Amino acid sequence: MTYERKIINDPVFGFIPIPKGLLYELVKHPLLQRLTRIKQLGLSSVVYPGAQHTRFQHSLGAYYLMTEAIQHLTAKGNFIFDSEAEAVKAAILMHDIGHGPFSHVLEDTIAQGVSHEDISLMLMERINHEMDGQLSLAIRIFKDEYPKRFLHQLVSGQLDMDRLDYLRRDSFYTGVTEGNIGSARIIKMLDVKDDQLVVESKGIYSIENFLMARRLMYWQVYLHKASVAYERMLISTLLRAKELASHGEELFASPALRFFLYQDINREIFYQSPECLENFILLDDNDIWTSLKVWCTHPDKVLSTLSQNMVNRKVFKVEISTEPASEERKEELARLISQELNISIHEANRYFISVPSIEKNMYDPADDSINIIYKDGSTKNIAEASDMLNISLLSKKVKKYYLCYQRLHR
Repeated sequence: MTYERKIINDPVFGFIPIPKGLLYELVKHPLLQRLTRIKQLGLSSVVYPGAQHTRFQHSLGAYYLMTEAIQHLTAKGNFIFDSEAEAVKAAILMHDIGHGPFSHVLEDTIAQGVSHEDISLMLMERINHEMDGQLSLAIRIFKDEYPKRFLHQLVSGQLDMDRLDYLRRDSFYTGVTEGNIGSARIIKMLDVKDDQLVVESKGIYSIENFLMARRLMYWQVYLHKASVAYERMLISTLLRAKELASHGEELFASPALRFFLYQDINREIFYQSPECLENFILLDDNDIWTSLKVWCTHPDKVLSTLSQNMVNRKVFKVEISTEPASEERKEELARLISQELNISIHEANRYFISVPSIEKNMYDPADDSINIIYKDGSTKNIAEASDMLNISLLSKKVKKYYLCYQRLHR
């Protein structure tokens, strides 16, 4: 009997075999293929030009690591049924299926109050219906409603396969080598005790490296000041487009983007109206970029300037501080921007100045602690087990205040 499978060549992990059947049908599914048109790192290529990889590539990488994790856990005597192994692999393949273009940007603008996790679940239920319930177990694991809790931890937890792939992959494509974690070593060190994932004590240094790499990747890549500013510009652009649409202005947009621009969609409407999901799954990065290119010549000064900024990489200037910017500083900037662009102070303030604050800690023991298991069977939290002072420091929240604004040429 021959065991049929497809092999995909991945630049990070090499050959990834996909068995024919449910998992291969999922990889081929249009909703998963849509992720080939959505970049994993959104607008980070403004800083790291190599960051062009897609959410589809990340989903395949996370699937590969899940396959490895199941193999190692089974070899250590943890009993996992074939049906559970297939289900947890299906769950990790679909974990990002609800992401829209530039992910969180859309959550803040065109579909408010609906997270990508909500949409992922809606799309999983949809595919499950198409596949006559074959994904029911995968969905239970994803929602943490299955008795074997450690399977959910592999999909969503401190050491899940999602994190292990994106840190390794994003490090590879950005060229930020400090973020490169030893994912193979961490997976080899995983075990299960009392239905919880644990790490063998000899893997402690790999975990320390993982936590430090995660901190570095967040502040150097994901929350890089230019990426934050570029994202704020896109949010301003889409909010201006929505405002013009609400006044009946004619805007170029794909039918799917038009649906969201010309209607106010909140969480309740999204769940009640099937049209919302239908239009959402037609959206990808191309819809946004195509519109931005056309809006560059729109008669509205605010929309055209912001669109030109996006297309021509004229990123907002950024200042980072431990304190929020003063009202006087913002008023002065609004006055200067309104003069330079010949727009109202209200428009300058609303669309050309942005003051996000970002709070982040890299390790929260209360959330889902990383436990180290010793040869005598005892366990300790990594924060206690580690002799690195930095690990306890990682659980402290760091808050940064950003002041992003239109560059002035005077």
